[in-house]
Amino acid sequence: MEPIRCTWCGNDPLYVRYHDEEWGQPCYDDRKLFEMICLEGAQAGLSWITILRKREGYRAAFYDFDPEKMAVMTEAEILQLKEDARIVRHEGKIRAFVSNAQAYLAMKERGETLTDFVWKHVGHQPQVSHFWEMRDFPATTPASDSLSKALKKAGFKFVGSTTIYAFMQAAGLVEDHIEGCFRKPSAT
Repeated sequence: MEPIRCTWCGNDPLYVRYHDEEWGQPCYDDRKLFEMICLEGAQAGLSWITILRKREGYRAAFYDFDPEKMAVMTEAEILQLKEDARIVRHEGKIRAFVSNAQAYLAMKERGETLTDFVWKHVGHQPQVSHFWEMRDFPATTPASDSLSKALKKAGFKFVGSTTIYAFMQAAGLVEDHIEGCFRKPSAT
């Protein structure tokens, strides 16, 4: 018998694996959080499955999300990526990845970690929801508003509150598996 899952992942094997193994798992790794912020920004206006299918392409195009290499990408590299079918070829989003790498490195230079920076917006504890239907979830919360504003102030791009709430769900800052989903902590 198939376990009960959040309905958003449907039956696409890639989506199901992402739901079962990654989504909502608390992440405390700066580089992984950086990648997740970038990819959520790339998703803005698109479906997540589009980005998930291109994730390996993004990793190849952006040096496996190495901020030091991304921060110094040349104009020629950026323009070349506009022709790269492995990623979404939106120039603003491509440039945002470079800006985000620069913001990440500036944060690191100030002695801050991205992990502490994002997790302090939820009191360093995953916020657990208790919704039965996906339609009941908010698009934004006061915490996503606050984190979005802080990331923008730090120089990050494509980090609006809706995008950041999706990031918070993916990175486990909020625990938004629906009630009854086998991944819900109370279900295990």
